[in-house]
Amino acid sequence: MRSMFPDFPRITAALFTPTPVNSLLAVARARGRIPAMKILVIEDEKKSALYLEKGLRETGYEVDVAEQGDVGLKMALDNEYDLIVLDVMLPGRDGWSVMADLRKAGRTTPVLFLTARDTVDDRVKGLELGADDYLVKPFAFSELLARIRSVLRRNPQRQPELVKVGDLELDLFKQRAARAGKKLELTPKEFSLLSLLARRSGEVLSRNIIAEQVWDMNFESDTNVVDVHVRRLRSKLDDPYENKLIHTVRGVGYVLNEQA
Repeated sequence: MRSMFPDFPRITAALFTPTPVNSLLAVARARGRIPAMKILVIEDEKKSALYLEKGLRETGYEVDVAEQGDVGLKMALDNEYDLIVLDVMLPGRDGWSVMADLRKAGRTTPVLFLTARDTVDDRVKGLELGADDYLVKPFAFSELLARIRSVLRRNPQRQPELVKVGDLELDLFKQRAARAGKKLELTPKEFSLLSLLARRSGEVLSRNIIAEQVWDMNFESDTNVVDVHVRRLRSKLDDPYENKLIHTVRGVGYVLNEQA
């Protein structure tokens, strides 16, 4: 793992330490905070795939993983993704083949190649097949995030960088939130929870959906992690203000809206 990700210890500590968002300026610059878009990772090495999935989810993305080229191609054709992170050296169908068939099918989903092959010919081949960027292993995780952000910003179909609900404003790229012009001091998980509710404003989200999207886990009836984090978020988002934004729908879940 260290050979593939030179900054593994530093980035891992940053990803999984619940430090307030506004004290993460240096880390945020390296990590390239981004909106919760959907990424497909096609990577056959299990440890690398797990690390990428965890890191990208903690950064705010929704992530699917495929460990085989055929499976990845089918997922890419059957679903809508904002970006595909594609390893070149895959068992069976390699990344070149996946890339070629994806473009032949008319899919324009941005693709970022990951590969240990760093010759000019290999890089040219990937770009000529329609890839949007090319990253050679080993690489720093922070560089991967920066390149992903760059590719997504070039994509005209990307989600908006700013989300507004009443007097609440979220900057999804910079991971900043403010209400009535006052900055909210949120942990990364609190921001992920708030961004999910805000992006789906007016929609009642069940505890199960929230747990899956924010914690990547199946909700269990004896687990109160969702309710605990909602209470903490409310203390910062709603308690200082007369107009409450987060509302409980009994027996269902939570909704963020200007009115109850």
